[in-house]
Amino acid sequence: MPFCEVGRHQNIDGAAEANISNGIQLFYRTYGEGPTKVLMIIGLAGTHDSWGPQINGLAGTLRPNNDESPVEEPSSAGPSGVEICAFDNRGMGRSSVPTKKSEYTTSIMAKDALALMDHLGWKKAHLFGHSMGAMIACKLASMAPERISSLALLNVSGGGYECLPKFDRQTLSIALRFLRAKTPEQRAAVDLDTHYSQEYLEEYIGLKTRRAILYQEYVKGISSTGMQSKYGFDGQINACWTHKMSRKEIESIRTAGFPVSVIHGRHDVIAQLCHAKRLAERLYPSARMVELNGGHLVSHERTEEVNKALLELIQASQSRASSYEWTNLSTKSSGCKTSQISVWRAINSSFILENVEKLHIFMLYFFGLFVLAFQYLRRGLMRLKPVKVEPAVLTN
Repeated sequence: MPFCEVGRHQNIDGAAEANISNGIQLFYRTYGEGPTKVLMIIGLAGTHDSWGPQINGLAGTLRPNNDESPVEEPSSAGPSGVEICAFDNRGMGRSSVPTKKSEYTTSIMAKDALALMDHLGWKKAHLFGHSMGAMIACKLASMAPERISSLALLNVSGGGYECLPKFDRQTLSIALRFLRAKTPEQRAAVDLDTHYSQEYLEEYIGLKTRRAILYQEYVKGISSTGMQSKYGFDGQINACWTHKMSRKEIESIRTAGFPVSVIHGRHDVIAQLCHAKRLAERLYPSARMVELNGGHLVSHERTEEVNKALLELIQASQSRASSYEWTNLSTKSSGCKTSQISVWRAINSSFILENVEKLHIFMLYFFGLFVLAFQYLRRGLMRLKPVKVEPAVLTN
């Protein structure tokens, strides 16, 4: 099995950092061969094979390089000369699962990914991240911009309070179902509503809806990899919640010279589109914004369009096109948004921000408890049987 021992490929500064890295192993797979290297970082609770549609589309195969099985799998008409590495983040799949939440941050996990590049002997790579993986990719790109050929951020948000979904009835229901999911069947049912748009799920493929077909695939996939451990889930949530990109880090990416593509589904109920747009505008003129008609897992829902956008990103990097030729953002919209953000930053102290975050969490928690209490009360009332009272018999 291909594993990378993170500690062997990092310059450890201090005992605390050594404890975080020592003993951590990342499970990874590589696909295809060629000079173009692509590192893919998956999101919260995802495993390396979640990148299947992009691996097949770019490398032309789903068969790992170290798989010696004689069975040939059909490959797509992907471009030649591309080698892809996809891996399980710490806390998920076959990678190590630290027990302390403090050992999960996007900075720590970015160093994991950089160690994997060193393990593979890759000096540079195209970096593609999805959701939490896109946050990790941002950190890695700001830490070592000289190691990045291009950057793709799929369904990304800025971390912290931006990780909170839009507060409405649908997302509250999804959140409650997610927290109560204890079996692969329960988890599969809620994952479908989390990952895809309702329009996509209700499409018919023959006699079955796409929801029914995907449900069976999800149950099978979750059953094979196992439910994520509490340590891994809490740790990765901590990484998302504590993620933040400073102005200096954004500037490091913006001025590095490689193209950036921010790809997002319009119907994403997890990462809101407005936050992705804001990040793209902060990265102007290096970034291009790609909006697609899909949900949080737009890479699966709109595979051909996403793969086309990723290939265009690789080609832009190889052609060394200028940032102004690459971007589709206007100076007017970027400047307007930038000024709004600057004003917001000027008046928004850390104290106010922290309290807004706490208030939002309290509201989610309060309404969650209210819904649960209402459900239990309704069930209790339904169990109560009315007492039948017979008319009294009067005797003289």
